[in-house]
Amino acid sequence: MLTKEDCEACDWGGSEAYVDYEKVYLSRFRILRKAFGTSHIEEDKDFQAFVKENDFWLANYALYMAIKDSFGGKSWSEWDEDIRRRKPEAVSKYKEQLKEEILFYEFQQYLFETQWMKLKKYANENGVQIIGDIPIYVAFDSADTWASPELFQFDSEGMPTGVAGCPPDSFSATGQLWGNPLYRWDYHKETGYAWWIQRISYCYKLYDVVRIDHFRGFDEYYNIPFGDPTAEKGRWEKGPGYDLFRVMKEKIGDKPVIAEDLGFLTPTVIELVKKTGYPGMKILQFAFDSREESDYLPHTYTPNSVVYTGTHDNDTTYGWFCSINYRDRNFAKKYLSKFLNAKFDKKDVVWNFIEAALASVSDTAVIPMQDYLGLGGEARINTPSTLGNNWKWRMVKGQTGSGLAGKIHKICRQYERAD
Repeated sequence: MLTKEDCEACDWGGSEAYVDYEKVYLSRFRILRKAFGTSHIEEDKDFQAFVKENDFWLANYALYMAIKDSFGGKSWSEWDEDIRRRKPEAVSKYKEQLKEEILFYEFQQYLFETQWMKLKKYANENGVQIIGDIPIYVAFDSADTWASPELFQFDSEGMPTGVAGCPPDSFSATGQLWGNPLYRWDYHKETGYAWWIQRISYCYKLYDVVRIDHFRGFDEYYNIPFGDPTAEKGRWEKGPGYDLFRVMKEKIGDKPVIAEDLGFLTPTVIELVKKTGYPGMKILQFAFDSREESDYLPHTYTPNSVVYTGTHDNDTTYGWFCSINYRDRNFAKKYLSKFLNAKFDKKDVVWNFIEAALASVSDTAVIPMQDYLGLGGEARINTPSTLGNNWKWRMVKGQTGSGLAGKIHKICRQYERAD
């Protein structure tokens, strides 16, 4: 469909190590449209099978994206009233008018899934499992909210009555205002959580293990009045609790899940995680606050847990270690020396933390590549509540050098995490 020259003619940005999203966005659509124009994709039997198999989400998504483009990228809440409300005659009209654009968005999804499944097959055949993340909430401006408003806490005009976030705490005097629409959990229960079951089932097609974000929101969620400028006037409301996971296990089996149970946890949240049997998360960087006791120190872990040196929302371990105060740094050095029964390695600071994670009793240990490479804050993936400089770092070919794989294998074998 495309030549090497077609791809090289596009400007993808000047850095291998950092993504230039603006240039990628512009070039991506230009090259995809060129590929689409010569594809005759509608005649492809594999494509036809893909569209049929994924009709439960793809039809609404492709229509939503095509209509959004026709309105200059505006949110569906700003579309003409008839299509905003999904009047049948309006839906039929746009399907006919935009059928080529709809096909283009179906084509994109087909390409992605085809390529992704090849990658997953290769990974699985080489003993690698893929962990995928599923956020608890969706965006207000999304195909889900436009196509299925009955799933969400919307008023008669189709606008949210409340939105998601977190209450004020020691880190934020006004709390966190995420702005995502909230679910009508009573309706979801009436439908046997059908939308959730479909959503999670599809995840297991793409991934081997699913990490469910903001797990505490299934026990209780924070409801902030829509339109409030801060999260200060929100209130806690009951979520579906164990009932959702009971139904999920009945419908799709006891699949591997990681419960993202970070932050302030109430006894009922702890009980929910325990009842599901899902492993919770332990973040090593959270352990070394010299002012107070911590549940994240490795000696407190249980086997049914997943330990990370840090996640995508943390700085790299080297960046973090360089930024903490002297007392916390000294505490970390002393603790790790005792835990590992070895002198703290000042030359290879990060490997002390990597070894502590691997030496812990947690059944699973996750080490970000940036930590294996010993990189600093320049390789941080995401800084929560900021825009413009996130999800840009990427590993460059050859960056691991010749000895890293052997070093990783040796330490993993030492702690019986590799054959």
